[in-house]
Amino acid sequence: MKRIVSVLLALIFVLGAVSCAEGTVNVAALNGPTGMGMVKMMKDEEGKEAYAFTLAGAPDMITPKLIKGELDIACVPANLASVLYNKTQGNIQVLAVNTLGVLYIVERGDSVSTIADLKGRTVYASGMGSTPEYALNYLLRENGLDPETDVDIQWKSEHSECLMALIGDDTACAMLPQPFVTVAQSKKDDIRIAVDMTAEWDRLDNGSGMITGVVCARADFVKANPDKAAAFLEEYAASVEYVNAHNEEAASLIGEYGIIDAAVALKALPYCNIVCVTGEEMRFMLSGYLNVLAAQDASAVGGKVPDEDFYFVP
Repeated sequence: MKRIVSVLLALIFVLGAVSCAEGTVNVAALNGPTGMGMVKMMKDEEGKEAYAFTLAGAPDMITPKLIKGELDIACVPANLASVLYNKTQGNIQVLAVNTLGVLYIVERGDSVSTIADLKGRTVYASGMGSTPEYALNYLLRENGLDPETDVDIQWKSEHSECLMALIGDDTACAMLPQPFVTVAQSKKDDIRIAVDMTAEWDRLDNGSGMITGVVCARADFVKANPDKAAAFLEEYAASVEYVNAHNEEAASLIGEYGIIDAAVALKALPYCNIVCVTGEEMRFMLSGYLNVLAAQDASAVGGKVPDEDFYFVP
């Protein structure tokens, strides 16, 4: 009888392990460019059980669930993935870069065309203590400007506050991300894109790329399910390709899932820099970016730049 019980318990354990391995993959994305590239995949998966998708308004709605194991894969800001890697002692891996730079300097005139033109100007911005601040300070310094003395940076808590400040001050500029730039232009038609921060970063040719978002996963999930991780990447890459090639249809899906209004999405998509960069190219691009951030403030990446096991390179 003891042998029978032992066999049954072993069988239950094996079946449980198989069930876990074959279960639904829980995926989370943010309402914005980091989630917009996933909409075709979400649509294709309706009625199926391979993936369960969650859309969130902010990273702090995702990270606790990822750390607890309630999520397997998540789209998060690039530096946050590094912070989580350090916080979990290496239990986070990046599968892909999914969004390049989405930050733009906008103004209500035509006096600014380069970063250097911001000298002596007021710039309204949000994102103090996170990637927007690090990116802006880095680009200012690389263009010979001191963020403390040469530019009057007014930090706001939300993008909408930046917009309201800009509307009330037609001599100032604002740093805004897409798709909010498009939202701002719909509110005030004299707002124009003055500087593409991603293009300014690329112009430095510093061995890195400006990165907004990544797709990351729990390392224990990837280790237990390498085939699932690879299959996800293949489907996600196809979704990104579709979104970039079929803006109208993608915008309709983005509106359908409540990420942003479809009309705004249609105008914003060409400026959202949605990509799916994987493998060695992802590792090279992301490690360079994180090193730039760490050189300014190590806390931006969680204390230190992650080791090589941070990058999922099949």
